[in-house]
Amino acid sequence: MAIRFAAAACAGAVLAAVATPSRTEPSRAEPDLAAIDVIERPGATLPLDLVFVGEDSAAVRLGDCFAPGRPVILNLGYFACPMLCGLVLNGMVDGLRDVAWTPGREFGIVTLSIDECEGPRLAGLKKQNALEAYGRPEAAAGWRFLTGSARDSRAVADAVGFGYVWDEKTQKWMHPAALVVCTPDGRVARYLYGVEFDAQTLRLALSEASGGRIGGTKEKLLLLCYDYDASVGRYGPSARRLMKIAGFVTVLAIAGWLALLWRRDRRRKST
Repeated sequence: MAIRFAAAACAGAVLAAVATPSRTEPSRAEPDLAAIDVIERPGATLPLDLVFVGEDSAAVRLGDCFAPGRPVILNLGYFACPMLCGLVLNGMVDGLRDVAWTPGREFGIVTLSIDECEGPRLAGLKKQNALEAYGRPEAAAGWRFLTGSARDSRAVADAVGFGYVWDEKTQKWMHPAALVVCTPDGRVARYLYGVEFDAQTLRLALSEASGGRIGGTKEKLLLLCYDYDASVGRYGPSARRLMKIAGFVTVLAIAGWLALLWRRDRRRKST
C-alpha cells in the first residue's frame, strides 16, 4: 500500500561549487506529485552489485556496506538539501545517540544521494558534520556517504519503493521523509517515517532486521509484545500479542493451581 507524505523542497544550487555540473534526470514542466511516495516492498532485495563513489572518492560496492549479522539503515536524500533531508538525518542522529549500539559494530548506515550532481567532496563534508553531531567518531567506518549516477541511485530507490521527482521550475527535489531498515543480506525489513525517530523505535527496528542477533533480552521481550504502527511511526503494544501472552500466563496459572490441589489431595489420602 502506498503511504504518501508531504514532500519538501530541496535545492542543489546552494553548494554548486562542490558538485558536478550535469544532471540527466528528465525535466518536467510540472512534477508528477503522485510519484512522491513510498511503496512498501518488505523483503525486496537491494541491487547490491551497484558501485557508487564514497566520501573518500573510492569506489564502493553497495553490497560491501553490508556484513553478516549487521543490519543497515538506508537513508535516501541529498546532501545540499536545505530542509527535509537535514531534518531526517538530524532526527536519525538524535535517536541514535540514545542507542548503545554503534555503526561499524552492531549495524551500519548508508546515506545515499539521489542527485548525480553531488560528488565525494560534498559527501565528505556532510559526513563530517553528521559525525560531529552524533558525537561518535568511531562510527565513521560503519557509516558511508555515497554518490553516483542518476540511474544507479534510482535503481536503489526503486528497489525499496522510494519515489522522488525533480521540479524544474523551483530547481528542487521533491521526496518523502523515510528511513529504510535492511537485513544484513540486503533485504528490506522495515520503513520508518517522519523526521523524528525515538531510540526505542530504532533499536527495535534494528534488532528485528537482524533476526534477533543484536540486542539483549529486553529487545527480544519487547518484540514479542510490540508491533510497528506506521500511523504513528513507532513500535507500540500489540493487543493481539498481549492477549496471547495473557492467555498463556492464565493457562499456566490454572495448571499450577490444579497441580497444587492434586498434590494436597494426594497428601490427605496418604495420611
